[in-house]
Amino acid sequence: MTRNKSRWINISFQFAAILLALLFTTIILLFSGAPPLQAYANIINGSIGSLKKFSDVLVAWVPLLLTTTGLLVTFTAGLWNIGIEGQITLGAIFTTGLLRLFQDSGLPPGLILILAMLAGMLGGALWASLAGALKTFGGVNEIFGGLGLNFVATALTLWLIFGPWKRPGIGSMSGTEPFPNHLWLPMISGTRLSIWAVIIGIIALAVIYIVLRGSYFGLRLKAVGKNIRSSFLIGIPTSRYMMSAFILCGALAGLAGAVQVTAVYHRLIPSISSGYGYLGLLVAMLINYKALLVIPVSLFFAALNIGSIQLPIILKLDSTLSGVLQGALVLFFLMMDGVRQRVLRKAER
Repeated sequence: MTRNKSRWINISFQFAAILLALLFTTIILLFSGAPPLQAYANIINGSIGSLKKFSDVLVAWVPLLLTTTGLLVTFTAGLWNIGIEGQITLGAIFTTGLLRLFQDSGLPPGLILILAMLAGMLGGALWASLAGALKTFGGVNEIFGGLGLNFVATALTLWLIFGPWKRPGIGSMSGTEPFPNHLWLPMISGTRLSIWAVIIGIIALAVIYIVLRGSYFGLRLKAVGKNIRSSFLIGIPTSRYMMSAFILCGALAGLAGAVQVTAVYHRLIPSISSGYGYLGLLVAMLINYKALLVIPVSLFFAALNIGSIQLPIILKLDSTLSGVLQGALVLFFLMMDGVRQRVLRKAER
């Protein structure tokens, strides 16, 4: 089979997956008694209908970009880092703790924010190292270990909000006391968007792309992910590389948590991770772990999340419809990829 023909087969199956996902979501809308075209129009308008709405999309895009970028590392090593939700949360907790410690120290705000970002990365890396140690040295599947640590991280957040860090005189689900404005990442006037957060996300992706594509570490990490036994037999320290993948992914997840605190909520709230860890898993699977596709696909998913906020207001639909479309996209892409591989194998015979 010619390379050009194989390419067109790939594109055809990807296009078919998108059509099937839209068809599936349309059927659900029809069963709900909602006009599909109007629902889709509201999602589009809610995400790119104005500059402010699009800036809100970018606000949601940055933490999703960071988590997906981190997951590229663990997926490359053949690991399912389900615990990334907890790692985002611990990053937010460490960031909040440092800001509380230094907010009245007299240090320059810029320095405090840098330290807060580093603290967030440290928190995420430490929490990821627990999942890594359970997997590498304890033989605990990283899916189960990660899920357990997610619950612990959530419980720790609630304890801090209603315990040691509660607002003066009250414990509130709205979170801890907001930090003063000088400890926020600078935002574009009239929006909630911090250009510094966007820069941080893009730099993180560029670094991981270079590490995975053009470094000795990345080459060995791919070998571990492809065949851990063979990698061990040829002398690669597989345990060290698996732990490194967890720690690096956790650091980026913790950085996402730090961005949530310093650029979005300006305090610690109960659901600080906002589900970006699980959503990042969907994005990573959808792009088949290709770093160059992280930016457009994660931006599309963030737009769906923000655009769907219009649905309860206008059509009285639940905003989780975007999650149905996101999940359907991943499901049908995986299904069509399996069919595509069968077709290509038959064509080569």
